[in-house]
Amino acid sequence: MNVCVVGTGYVGLVTGTCFADFGLNVTCVDKDESKIALLKGSRIPIYEPGLEELVKKNMDAGRLSFSTDLSGAIKRALVIFIAVGTPQMEDGSADLSYVKEVAATISKNMDGYKVIVTKSTVPVGTGKLIEEIIREGQEGDIDFDVASNPEFLREGSAIEDFMRPNRVVIGARSEQGIAILKDLYSPLYLLETPFVITNVETAEMIKYASNAFLATKISFINEMALICERAGADVHMVAKGMGLDNRIGPKFLHPGPGYGGSCFPKDTNAITTIAKDHGYTFEIVEAVVRVNERQRGIMVEKIKELVGDLDGKVIGVLGMTFKPNTDDIRESPAMDIVRILVDEGVNIRSYDPVAMENARQVFGDRLTYCMDVYDAVQGCDAVVIATEWNQFRKLDFERIKGLMRTPVVVDLRNIYDPLEVRGKGFNYTCVGRS
Repeated sequence: MNVCVVGTGYVGLVTGTCFADFGLNVTCVDKDESKIALLKGSRIPIYEPGLEELVKKNMDAGRLSFSTDLSGAIKRALVIFIAVGTPQMEDGSADLSYVKEVAATISKNMDGYKVIVTKSTVPVGTGKLIEEIIREGQEGDIDFDVASNPEFLREGSAIEDFMRPNRVVIGARSEQGIAILKDLYSPLYLLETPFVITNVETAEMIKYASNAFLATKISFINEMALICERAGADVHMVAKGMGLDNRIGPKFLHPGPGYGGSCFPKDTNAITTIAKDHGYTFEIVEAVVRVNERQRGIMVEKIKELVGDLDGKVIGVLGMTFKPNTDDIRESPAMDIVRILVDEGVNIRSYDPVAMENARQVFGDRLTYCMDVYDAVQGCDAVVIATEWNQFRKLDFERIKGLMRTPVVVDLRNIYDPLEVRGKGFNYTCVGRS
């Protein structure tokens, strides 16, 4: 079976590569010529563990190719995945201009039956919109199906999530479309992966509902952390006690500076907009968004409590990405905190294992970009742990203490035991532990 994946961003590249590893013939298409040139040379424009090796393996096997020729790829494929960006617009809704553009191109190049599948996160009703665009743009009456197959990939674990998913959601109107998509995912049958088969609108909603609920858990535990600090409780033990309840579970109950990345901020805003478009106010998720936005400022206040007046201070910041094992700085709490600190006159010495160039593109020469952790803490009045990279979990605090001007640690990810760090002579604070 020939598959076309339109868009070589995070979702499209992982999806196309993993389908090729299933044994399918996949063409990944993008109009960005420089990106396609990189990929043709087996170079990956994003950081995702294991992806570069998987791309090269399937290119060498002849199952995976990259192209800017969307028309040709459409004609060769039975299944076309739309995996283009749906960025947030000013009103919080998703920008569907790229999706519409792809749908119009598909309509002009269909030469036989196709299954057109949205992988991009799109508002409810987008599948119907794609159908209308294709029908209106067709030169003849060619049969096709539109389906929704939302992705649930975690950055840093995307290959594992695709190969061993919790579930596969397929939304389609015809039995033929469903059968073809189930056939694409047939390698997962051996793993007894649950399949959720539903209509297009429900599949579109499942993605938003999932991300909104996970974001809710994050904002909930962050508010619990603030209460724990005031009441003398330990939020880690609270989260553990909660998470052992099978109805709640332990995932996403980790206090910190709030959620970020390309999905949660965009999708929580989008689902509240969808609700308003249908005459309803999604009050829980609107509160989740407010709590998350406020959390950045609360983290800065923690820094001020230990450092005092920020103007002229030198602070080392460890981690710039929104989570470890990715170079993604979009909506990163670390980036927001650094932005606030810089505006208040702080000299920032920053270090991230993979995202330094991305941070440089945002801040330019407003930061000092360091070679490693110990370079970053040199002469600092405080060090802030903003992302929980593994290499930050076993720092040499004796060495760090000798390099810093003042031994202050602000652990926004609760990596360390407070008593242990304070026992080494540091003034230490974290989130939700009195």
